[in-house]
Amino acid sequence: MVASTLLPVNRTLGIVLAALLVAAAGVAAYARLAEERESYARPMLTAGLRAAVQLGAVALLIGWVVRHQAALLGFVILMYAVAVRTAGRRITADRTWWWAAVPMAAGAFPVVALLVLTGLLPLDGIALIPVAGILIGGALSSTVLAGRRALDELRARRGEVEAAMALGLLDREARLEIARPAASTALVPGIDQTRTAGLVTLPGAFVGMLLGGASPLTAGVVQLFVLVALQMVQAVSVAVVLELVARGRITRPVG
Repeated sequence: MVASTLLPVNRTLGIVLAALLVAAAGVAAYARLAEERESYARPMLTAGLRAAVQLGAVALLIGWVVRHQAALLGFVILMYAVAVRTAGRRITADRTWWWAAVPMAAGAFPVVALLVLTGLLPLDGIALIPVAGILIGGALSSTVLAGRRALDELRARRGEVEAAMALGLLDREARLEIARPAASTALVPGIDQTRTAGLVTLPGAFVGMLLGGASPLTAGVVQLFVLVALQMVQAVSVAVVLELVARGRITRPVG
């Protein structure tokens, strides 16, 4: 009742969502927001439509999935696989996309395993999907940002890498010296989100818990856990993707 009062699901909502999506793509097209030759207008429209279809499918399946443990675990693995493919393509343009699996697994799965082993997260409960989704999503964003910025920096400062190698540094060490500051900026959004929680924004887990009937204190504790866990996930993901870039495992086509 509370959720339906806050945001009723009706024709008006559909019209507003469609208008916002078209307006967002229109602004991107008008301002020529693009990376190199790729305009972001069409990807924004496609992303919005895909999200509508995917969330609709998840809403239909979720009730069945949570009643079968194998399906529950399979759904988490599916989320991870899609995230790996998305991150890998975004970083490497399909060249070595499979390496994105390493930083994302290193960041998200140990935290999920810790929660399950300590009993804080039941393996057969519906909570597993949203918690795992939040952590995998955090690993996705930090992996993409760190990987892209590291590769961009190495391409722009190729001469400095070669100069460092000429001074005696190994290839890995030279790449790390140049790429580390750029890749590390992938942590900034998570740090700012944690720093401003409760003052600038009310994060999703907090609002969701309140709408579900939890007390403000319980909602705040859960949100604090999510933010701290995300810090861990993102720090590990950034460190691992930086190492893979420095070792030449994650690469991008030249030109």
